[in-house]
Amino acid sequence: TTLLLTAGGLLPPASGAVKLEERDIYTLPAGELARVRAKKIGFVFQQFHLIPYLNVLENVLAPSLACPDPGARERAFSLLEELGLDRRAGHFPSELSTGERQRTALARALLNQPPLILADEPTGNLDRDNSRIVTGHLCRFVSSGGAVLMVTHGPDSLSFAHRRVDIMEGKIVSAD
Repeated sequence: TTLLLTAGGLLPPASGAVKLEERDIYTLPAGELARVRAKKIGFVFQQFHLIPYLNVLENVLAPSLACPDPGARERAFSLLEELGLDRRAGHFPSELSTGERQRTALARALLNQPPLILADEPTGNLDRDNSRIVTGHLCRFVSSGGAVLMVTHGPDSLSFAHRRVDIMEGKIVSAD
């Protein structure tokens, strides 16, 4: 989680730099860093981090607040349809199953078509069917040119990884 928060511009590193497209993101003014996160990085958290008083559609559209885009609403509906959530667009997070919440979080991460998705245990709370849906969409994202940095303890999620780095107690113990 710390690695993803640091890579995503949410937790400054103790040392070194975090570069995205040749720019150290931690040298950017706060407003610009927020726009970079909204446009360039999609976040999928294990605990979803959906806004409880916003419905599914509004949660998916949340990243477009930092980078207004006239096509965002249409893309949001399309993502909800792809993820089987189109009939749940007006529901609140408390009315959703765990799988629906994670698929909503995935749609939110994909909304602004970022080049990078940071995924923290995206299938950790899911049943097998929802895990396949989430990993399938992440695979399609990578196939279309995107990159995913995923943290997981579950070996099932590793089947689609192009590269694996094992970290133990903050140190890299193996990489392929």
